[in-house]
Amino acid sequence: MAETELVIGIDAGTSVLKAVAFDLAGNQVAVSAIPNRYDVGAGGAVTQDMVRTWEDCAAALRALGAQVPGLAARTAALSVTAQGDGTWLVGRDGPVAPAWLWLDARAAPTVDRLSGNRRRFETTGTGLNTCQMGAQMAHMDRFHPDLLNRAEVALHCKDWLYLNLTGVRATDPSEAGFTFADFRTRAYDDGVIAALGLSHRRALLPPILDGSQETHPMTPEAAALTGLRPGTPVSLAYVDMAMTALGAGVYGGGENVACSTVGSTGVHMRAVRAEDVHLNAEGTGYVIALPIPGIVTQVQTNMAATLNLDWVLNMGAGLLTDMGHPASHRDLVGHIERWLAATEPGQIVYLPYISEAGERGPFVSAKARAGFVGLTQSHGYPDLVRAVVEGLGMALRDCYAAMGPLPSELRLTGGAARSRGLRAVLSACAHAPVRVSAREEAGAAGAAMMAAVAIGAYPSMEACIADWVTPLLGAPEAPDAGLISTYDGLFKAYGAARRGLVPAWDALSARE
Repeated sequence: MAETELVIGIDAGTSVLKAVAFDLAGNQVAVSAIPNRYDVGAGGAVTQDMVRTWEDCAAALRALGAQVPGLAARTAALSVTAQGDGTWLVGRDGPVAPAWLWLDARAAPTVDRLSGNRRRFETTGTGLNTCQMGAQMAHMDRFHPDLLNRAEVALHCKDWLYLNLTGVRATDPSEAGFTFADFRTRAYDDGVIAALGLSHRRALLPPILDGSQETHPMTPEAAALTGLRPGTPVSLAYVDMAMTALGAGVYGGGENVACSTVGSTGVHMRAVRAEDVHLNAEGTGYVIALPIPGIVTQVQTNMAATLNLDWVLNMGAGLLTDMGHPASHRDLVGHIERWLAATEPGQIVYLPYISEAGERGPFVSAKARAGFVGLTQSHGYPDLVRAVVEGLGMALRDCYAAMGPLPSELRLTGGAARSRGLRAVLSACAHAPVRVSAREEAGAAGAAMMAAVAIGAYPSMEACIADWVTPLLGAPEAPDAGLISTYDGLFKAYGAARRGLVPAWDALSARE
């Protein structure tokens, strides 16, 4: 293949939809981005316009073409990943209704009703929560059956974009697996579908295909809208969590390596052989397949990670502005390192459950709420900021502890990973050296890697990782022994606080 050939990774996230061009050696060439939009409604509804999402995807590809000379002729393949979970229903004439996103909380009563089925958990490796298509479809079946009656197929976001690009209705092993399948076989499991009460809706589930092994040609209609060539091979990538972790280094380079994405939410993953999965007693977390035979990721996800930092910084900026000293979130970000250096570690417990949807990892509770424990009159605003940062570390450790032993190495991606102070906290909480991936668009890169393997540019995913991932990992940063000891003690208090506050959360919820 010519050196000028490119692969494109599409990453349709919750906040931004991106199209990123890479050369076949994994170097990023250009990126175009379009802000995503979703609608919040009554009763916990969070939906997204499906037609607009496809239009935004096409627009992002056209914008990429405006940046890269001869993009259409140079594109050897493209691949698409997107936000996970949610339910994107398609009927004979197109979308049945706006998609239910992973943020949608309407299925909470159904989750309460269906939770506790151990066989379903042990088959999928995934705890039931309101984010998932299985829970949402079960809720629709009971309360909004007309939606499912009018649908011909139930897709996820990336599947919907793939349908528009290729005309093929399909899903991938990762999302099918943690919702309706056995993670060991990567095939639908009738017992899981029955446990969700959806056996009579089985026909809505699309075929499962692996985009690292199989592609479909872009349709002439999609080519006309995107500016690319008809027939361009299109790969259906795995869910964005798996693709981001793949692009950032969750697999390769040693045993018990883990990868955390520290963004608005926190995603904590470790790659293991399917037979080595640790299924916790609480029945929480995800098991998500990687595009590597026999390898899956164990996953725990915090509903909110840097959203907690946004909250505390925005609060400080608002108070300063009200007092006649205009300040912004950005202004205060620059002070975080100084505040961390000037304050004592381990003084305050902060529970980072700032999301109105509560928490989903390593425990599931829509009632969970954020809070400080241990405040005294001697503590000031910098101490609160430190406590919030440490709360992110405590949540990370809580998640990895639910998946087995703590990792031997922690690889980080996400904007917050640029903070040296935050890295030191996470490293000490995890008892592991950290390495930061310099990959700017890890999700799109993971998707593009699948396309590169599918078209034969690489003989295997391991070979692709050696070129695309390993060279971009920074040097290991060892944890501070003193901080490890301090945070071991703080973690005991953190666990006691999160368990002890359950009655308070229940009481607060009863007043709503």
